[in-house]
Amino acid sequence: MLVDSHCHLNFPELIANMEAIRHSMAEHEVNHALCISVTLGEFPQVLAVAEAHDNIYASVGVHPDYEDEGEIAVDELVRLADHPKVIAIGETGLDYFRLTGDLEWQRDRFRNHIRAAILADKPLIIHTRSAAEDTIRIMREENAQRVGGVMHCFTESIEVAMQAIELGFYISFSGIVTFKNATSLKEVAKQVPLDSILVETDSPYLAPVPFRGKTNQPAYVKYVAEEVARLREIPYEVLAKATTDNFFKLFKQARRCN
Repeated sequence: MLVDSHCHLNFPELIANMEAIRHSMAEHEVNHALCISVTLGEFPQVLAVAEAHDNIYASVGVHPDYEDEGEIAVDELVRLADHPKVIAIGETGLDYFRLTGDLEWQRDRFRNHIRAAILADKPLIIHTRSAAEDTIRIMREENAQRVGGVMHCFTESIEVAMQAIELGFYISFSGIVTFKNATSLKEVAKQVPLDSILVETDSPYLAPVPFRGKTNQPAYVKYVAEEVARLREIPYEVLAKATTDNFFKLFKQARRCN
């Protein structure tokens, strides 16, 4: 059994093919998926996907790249998170790679997501790119350890990973770990404690080898898990069980389906 801990099933590339995607998930023994919100405008679609399928869950939040979303109120996030299929707050965080200039609004939004997660008592889905120092600093300042969460699509150093783990966060590896040139990330995947690892697709993006460049889907998380197991020199079944157990330990509101 595997869990895709981060995907975007409501995106056009995937939503139009849900039956085929679910069939492929079953074939690859991917039993659960977490569909991630990136804007509040699209959140109803995310929630509808989760409500329609017992083995799919949802998050609520606004990705740091969406500047035009404006201020995101804490109480609005808490209100939207009050649903049995919403098990996390995010995707939130900091991205200094795609956006430049005065990004204080991004940091303020990140703080509001952390505050909402604490009030809602739900874990955080954190995106960080070219902003690791500020991301960890704000997590500490806002007491993100009270709810924990996951550093999604992790591409940072082992030092950043261990700082996040100390705050109760899991490290999630995506298809990037299968790329030939991702040598430093492969080393991180060898070193992160097994009880702190999740796997994801971030589909429809970042398809793993041997599907690189094609539309990604939750079934392909199996190839991510296989690569992490290979790097760690442990049986695939051990890695699959550990990451699945980690998911349900973190997201306590989620329930396992047969």
